[in-house]
Amino acid sequence: MNSRAQPQAQKLPGASYRWAILVMALLIVFGALGLSRFAYTSILPPMQEALGLTNTQAGGLATANLLGYLVLSVFMGALAARIGPRRVISAGCLLMALGMLVTGLSHSYLPALVGRVIAGFGAAGSNIPANTIIARWFSRRRRGIATGFVSTGASLGLIVAGPLVPWIMSLYPVAGWRVSWYVLAGITFVLAVTSALVLRDHPGYEPEGIESEASHGKVEWRQLYLSGRVWRLGACYFCFGFSYIIYLTFFAKRLIADVGYTQQEAGTLFMILGWASLPCGIMWGWIADRIGRRAAMAIALCLQAIAEALFALWTEPAGLTLSAVIWGLTAWGMPMLMAVTSGDIVGPVMAPAAYGFLTIFHGVGQAAGPYVAGMMADRLPSFSASYLLAAGVALLGAVGLSLLPRGATSHLGQRHLESSGSPSARS
Repeated sequence: MNSRAQPQAQKLPGASYRWAILVMALLIVFGALGLSRFAYTSILPPMQEALGLTNTQAGGLATANLLGYLVLSVFMGALAARIGPRRVISAGCLLMALGMLVTGLSHSYLPALVGRVIAGFGAAGSNIPANTIIARWFSRRRRGIATGFVSTGASLGLIVAGPLVPWIMSLYPVAGWRVSWYVLAGITFVLAVTSALVLRDHPGYEPEGIESEASHGKVEWRQLYLSGRVWRLGACYFCFGFSYIIYLTFFAKRLIADVGYTQQEAGTLFMILGWASLPCGIMWGWIADRIGRRAAMAIALCLQAIAEALFALWTEPAGLTLSAVIWGLTAWGMPMLMAVTSGDIVGPVMAPAAYGFLTIFHGVGQAAGPYVAGMMADRLPSFSASYLLAAGVALLGAVGLSLLPRGATSHLGQRHLESSGSPSARS
């Protein structure tokens, strides 16, 4: 029996193939976050005008997308832990493409709502396992910077969507927002096919220091879902989800409706935010590998609170640009670090399940944020109060992270060695 198993093991890819996994995971995040979710910010103003949507309804579409993400996050994470991430990611990309297509074909609020929900379903299936597949291929000491590299896919989405959508609008002044959704759906379909061909669920080697059951103990499903440490991390993740999605969802709307920017000027500032966020993942991954996950998350969320307050209070070009740059430099710090922490606390196989569970908290915050902010904007003269609310909630999350006990992000297994000298084990 061993002689038959050996050839199968030899067919598994070696260490060099992890770089292909890394790039493919980055492209999946580019589609799941950069295109499926964040491009909505640039498409929203003309789409809102064409469909006659109120600010509450515009926020409701963002909420619908995030609710779809929330509903399937735990299921998709658990499914990826059981059957492997490759098939889940590919199916998720197909769902995202379908959701974008339905959104582009919509002529009223309800069909657009359905399209955004479907895209949210697909984003959960692709983004969660794409972020956690890194734990299978990279050692703990390199996991932060590797996952940070993957998170730059979201930045690429901002960089692409910022100029792409206004350019398409200039070519198709009436139907440009629809064409934008069709183009993004086509790109995402290509990602679905490519991920099925490139991704592999298992490496043919064991990364150094990986949290195997033999060395760290087995984490049971019940232990994961009932852990007080995980719930406290989730509460802080809720604060990030609530605040960051307000900033992004109404970014262009705030600039155009409140400040007087043109569509092109808003798109340019959005692109600046995207460029600023490009080194964000790698930077925060490097920081977390050195000072620990908890401290890195607290600092990143505090800086986001400052950026959101600036966007509310300082509406001169200098203030808005400073806000966009600060926010961009911290943009994907929290999601990336939560993905890394998921691998830290349960090991690489169960990491998608842990990240999926934490995403419930994130998703509830994301679902509530745009709706509350849009409703406030409909009742108040501008979006200023909405952005101050976002800043306050982000600051609350930063305080919560700073108050977490030492060891809050260490492995849940009973045989975990508490004497580990790595910063991430102590944080």
